Amino acid sequence: MTASCAPCAACGFRPEKRFSWRLVGFLLVAPVLLLSLNSDACGEPPKYETMALRDSPKKYYEVGEEVYYQCYPGYLTLRSVVTYCEQNHSWYPLEEACFRKECNTPGLENGEVFAPNYTFQFDSEAYFYCNEGYYLSGKKALLCELRGDDVFWSDEFPKCYRIYCKPPAKIKNGKYTNSHRTIFEYNELITFSCNPSQGPDEFSLVGNSKLICVDNNKWSSSPPECKVVKCDYPVVEHGRLVSGIRDKYSYQAVVLFECLPGFYLNGSNPVFCGGRSTWEPVMPKCVRGFKPTHPTKPPVSKYPGYPEPNDPLILEDFEELDAGIIAVIVLTILVGLVVLCTCLYRCFQREKKG
Repeated sequence: MTASCAPCAACGFRPEKRFSWRLVGFLLVAPVLLLSLNSDACGEPPKYETMALRDSPKKYYEVGEEVYYQCYPGYLTLRSVVTYCEQNHSWYPLEEACFRKECNTPGLENGEVFAPNYTFQFDSEAYFYCNEGYYLSGKKALLCELRGDDVFWSDEFPKCYRIYCKPPAKIKNGKYTNSHRTIFEYNELITFSCNPSQGPDEFSLVGNSKLICVDNNKWSSSPPECKVVKCDYPVVEHGRLVSGIRDKYSYQAVVLFECLPGFYLNGSNPVFCGGRSTWEPVMPKCVRGFKPTHPTKPPVSKYPGYPEPNDPLILEDFEELDAGIIAVIVLTILVGLVVLCTCLYRCFQREKKG
């Protein structure tokens, strides 16, 4: 009896190892079940540049579930923006539905408003221009700005007012037309003149005799002066007057000079008597020798304006030549080349025959 029980007793002390295949099966099936569960829903709703979800987004949405959008600050929409999860587990197509807010349309009486972007939405500019005869009071350009959730212009609208000029300053020894007026309109013309002189010399009108009202309180130029202008008798050493000879030289008198034989004129010709009782431009001079034809090179003692026989020719020397002279030189060179080539050819033929 004892021997027959020994094997059984030994079996009672051996531990039994069993692997839980149920746990492995559950771990493999769980992702599949979870994937199938998620495939019956929609993911996060699409995102847009001008609008955002009204409520906090979820990770999954059931079929038929709706979500609502609201516009970002500065944008607006004319309808309710909603989308829903479709049967194919995608969101119903939805486009951008919000638009930038616009500032109120600016108006400008007696002028025009220009919008470079063809709109007055925020971040857009408006430029203001007045019609002719009017001037702009205020800023020429305004910006439609976003402040919080609303839009405003960066400043008040400018205005166009009619252009007027105050009377110009009175001048000594002179007057202007309609001097009794206290205001002048745009583009109105006044003319200045000098009073008769009480002395031996008459007054000269130095400056513009006619002024025009061109902008608000702005004339086309400063008022002229009425004063006595006397220039000295014009004298050029080694020269003489050929035009404008008179006893007295007043404002804007013009004279013309010529030099004596063996001299050439260097400077302006003619010259006139300026408003400062001086000749303008500077009085010319008569220089001994022949008139230079090459002003960029300093004249030499023997041949003013021309290079010495030993001086090398430079490109500037050829630039001063007449076009006809250049053509003759080129033609001569070509003829010489043809003659030379003909001679060489004949010599070569003779040697070949010999």
